[in-house]
Amino acid sequence: MQANHPINIEALLTHVPLFNGLAPDEIARIARGTREIHAAKGEILFHKGDSCTGFHLLVYGQVKLAFTSPQGSEKVVEIISQGQSFGEAIMFMDKPYIVFAQTLSDSLLLHVSKAAVNTELDRDPVFSRKMLAGMSMRLHQLMNDVESYSLHSGKQRIIGYLLQELPEADENGINVSITLPTNKGVIASRLNLTQEHFSRILHELTELGLIVVEGRKIHIPSVPKLRKHEG
Repeated sequence: MQANHPINIEALLTHVPLFNGLAPDEIARIARGTREIHAAKGEILFHKGDSCTGFHLLVYGQVKLAFTSPQGSEKVVEIISQGQSFGEAIMFMDKPYIVFAQTLSDSLLLHVSKAAVNTELDRDPVFSRKMLAGMSMRLHQLMNDVESYSLHSGKQRIIGYLLQELPEADENGINVSITLPTNKGVIASRLNLTQEHFSRILHELTELGLIVVEGRKIHIPSVPKLRKHEG
């Protein structure tokens, strides 16, 4: 990892939703079991099979969680964005990682040790509920993914993804634009599609006049019209 100037870990932890409401002394205890990780784009944070000694919080940047098939193809399980955490469930299970994590852009992460987490779980039932809520949301998203892969066409998955990326103010807008958070290959894998299939569907949506593609920028002439094709 790159060497950078030290950061104020306690100050960063106070802005993490998981730690909202914790007293300064509680934040200080967690900070003592936390280390910062500065990672350049493309760095591997951990490999499948590595032991898990805590969980990660992404302060800024972007991280993909993925695994590689025996044939060498990659499947992206999740794209982690700023403010999100990952690895909590594996940490509690005392199991090795079942995916690998790689940065998609220059990133700053915090690694919170299992020992620090367990100390606060023993002290504060509210913190326990927050940890459970976070993992429950992750499980709910996984169930949504399974439903989407099983019941929705590739076109429906892509339209659903584009609609999810819209800012709240543009959910029913006209002539709105979104910028894809990462390259199309990663997003295609996340949606359980090949990159070729993903590109073909974008082309179909373009021919229908539902979107205009300019690199990673997607223009949507009419969100209500696009939504009608979601199914």
